[in-house]
Amino acid sequence: MKKGILALFGTILATTLILTACSNKQSSANQQDLTVATSAEMATLSTTKYSDTTSLEALQNTFEGLYRFNSNNKPVLAGASSVSVSSDKKTYTFTLRKNAKWSNGDAVTAQDYVFAWRKMVDPASASPNSQRFAPIKNGVDISAGKMPVNKLGIKALSSYKLQITIESPISYFSELMTGAPFYPQDEKIVNKYGSQYGTSASKTVFNGPFIVTNWNGTNLKWNYVKNTKYWNKDAITLKKVKVQVVKDASTAANLYKTNKLDYAMLTTDYIKQYQKTAGFHSKTIPLIGYMSFNTHRKTTANVHFRKAIAFAYNKDSLVKNVLHAGSALNGIVPKNFAFNTKTGNDYRKDAGNMSTYNLKEAKKQWAEAKKELGKQKISIELLTSDTTDSKQIGEYLQSQLETNLPGLSVSLRSIPLKSRLAATTDYDFDIVYGTWQPDYADPVNFISDGGQYHLDDDYNNSNFRSLLNTAATTYATNPTKRWSTLIKAEKQLIKTDAFTAPVYQGGMSYLLKNKVKGLQISPYGTVLFYRNVKIK
Repeated sequence: MKKGILALFGTILATTLILTACSNKQSSANQQDLTVATSAEMATLSTTKYSDTTSLEALQNTFEGLYRFNSNNKPVLAGASSVSVSSDKKTYTFTLRKNAKWSNGDAVTAQDYVFAWRKMVDPASASPNSQRFAPIKNGVDISAGKMPVNKLGIKALSSYKLQITIESPISYFSELMTGAPFYPQDEKIVNKYGSQYGTSASKTVFNGPFIVTNWNGTNLKWNYVKNTKYWNKDAITLKKVKVQVVKDASTAANLYKTNKLDYAMLTTDYIKQYQKTAGFHSKTIPLIGYMSFNTHRKTTANVHFRKAIAFAYNKDSLVKNVLHAGSALNGIVPKNFAFNTKTGNDYRKDAGNMSTYNLKEAKKQWAEAKKELGKQKISIELLTSDTTDSKQIGEYLQSQLETNLPGLSVSLRSIPLKSRLAATTDYDFDIVYGTWQPDYADPVNFISDGGQYHLDDDYNNSNFRSLLNTAATTYATNPTKRWSTLIKAEKQLIKTDAFTAPVYQGGMSYLLKNKVKGLQISPYGTVLFYRNVKIK
């Protein structure tokens, strides 16, 4: 009798242990969810339309191009399994992965790359990222409407063979290819939805490690869910990333402290407030803050007015008293970002300061501007997004400009990022404040792009264009002469014409729960990569 009871008890205990083990295993598996906050809404899921960081982060986690960044932030083959390079370093032939699929089951083919890239450079698309294709053969002329899109240096040799031809050898080709503008698009789906493609999760298909769900184009919460069709899905542990837009940094920090967020980025005063909180991290990044001018309006088209603005705000004070991170930016290219391959010198150190805080020069240019414009009192509007940091930076700039330029009145308009991007595209602004982060470590990424609004459309200085072309062709393999030529181009853009007014170089501060392992941050900014995340 006792033996029977003991045997029964042993069976029950063993069963309980097995069930408990299974339950713990299942619980652990179910915990592979991450909850994060982002400071601004997502604008689009189209690789040809994006110009904001939130959309870029979505694209870089749900799409995949020929290359991606590995866990050490080095470019490695992704959508391609192999590549061969011609002896002149100008032609790349890729073999694509035959097991790569779109999230609807369609095969990812060479034609998907051809289709997407041609769309990118087509002037009819008006893509804000078309200038990224300058290194690709005929990219510049096609974007300018001088050549048809089928002349772009990309060709589908077969379904899984892709050939890319560039204008001149470049050292950063693989890094360039990691960027979202170079991702493929499923031609069938794009044609199906037309102008609606990318405006919601349901009107987009993905070929990366995650897909977007629950985004209707305007809502402030969405998810990244593990893509079961991804060719390397077995390497992805994380099941879901729950994203919510939290524009106020204090709210985000409080959600983190109450365990409702695993990750939250900090800005301005909250960096100082939370720097002793468990999980606090901080780093310098090549993100830049800047002001762009609408050169279609009389006041902001005046070069003396633009120079007066560019000289009239104390950048060091902004960094020290408002941002609490980063450093003053006195050119469009940040420091400790790009280094001469021959000398090892930092580009910013070689190029020097081009746009500093200089009250005497600001007042001189202001007097010239008022004289040419025939006004003693001038009113302009500064457009920003409605995030905490953007509004505070806008308020600081407003105060500095009105104080240092007598007779200037600056009104602020702070609106949701998606609306701000649309207003900028439509030229509905005088001056716009924005931020931008690069795609590859070369100064030309900032000089020929840098997020500077309407640079390709409105800045047609022949000397600037000639210098960029010379750097890309004649001096492509001569790092010393290429470097000096790019410095001349930056001087023309920033110092001589003040087309853009640099403000600051960013620092990134954030809170991250210790249980989150493998979260990767782009080497060029604030974008998070989720593919290697594991919740311990």
